[in-house]
Amino acid sequence: MTLVKIKTIALLGLMLGISYLSYAQTYIGKGLKVSLFSSTPIEDIRASSNAANAVMLLPKQELNIQIPIKSFEFEKKLMQEHFNENYMESDKYPIAKFKGSIEPLIDWTKDGDYTVSAKGILSVHGVDVARTIAGKINIKNGVISISSNFDVTCAVHHIEIPKLVFTKIAEIIKVSFQGTLSPLKK
Repeated sequence: MTLVKIKTIALLGLMLGISYLSYAQTYIGKGLKVSLFSSTPIEDIRASSNAANAVMLLPKQELNIQIPIKSFEFEKKLMQEHFNENYMESDKYPIAKFKGSIEPLIDWTKDGDYTVSAKGILSVHGVDVARTIAGKINIKNGVISISSNFDVTCAVHHIEIPKLVFTKIAEIIKVSFQGTLSPLKK
């Protein structure tokens, strides 16, 4: 075998190995749970969705999450209708998303619980806002569980609440998020 052939085979092997490692370090989660809670003296409003999806690229500690707005279900169908049509304008802004990076650096090969922050852009109702969101990561046997509780201020995302129902809907919505991510399989 010539030296050129040996170098070519070695280079192809290295490229294939690097490609496999980056592929193996991509984790995905489907059907993650997101809950919304609004509390006022007049009424509490709850909604939940099991339709959030997440992708995490371990080498960069990059996290991307998307939630279809119409996937939120309410106790009362009328609330769900008003949420989609009047407040969130779901036909115009169908997805809420977050894209950012996890801090501090984590050794993804070690099982354990980690308190983290995700720094990035939260996009709700078509408005992008730079956010740092606190969360927890648990790693166990190659599976990553993520969770977070944070607030979303309606006015910041240009979500208008009519004065007629101002006493029924809080200006700040409490959001909780949780789910499991597994290695992307070929």
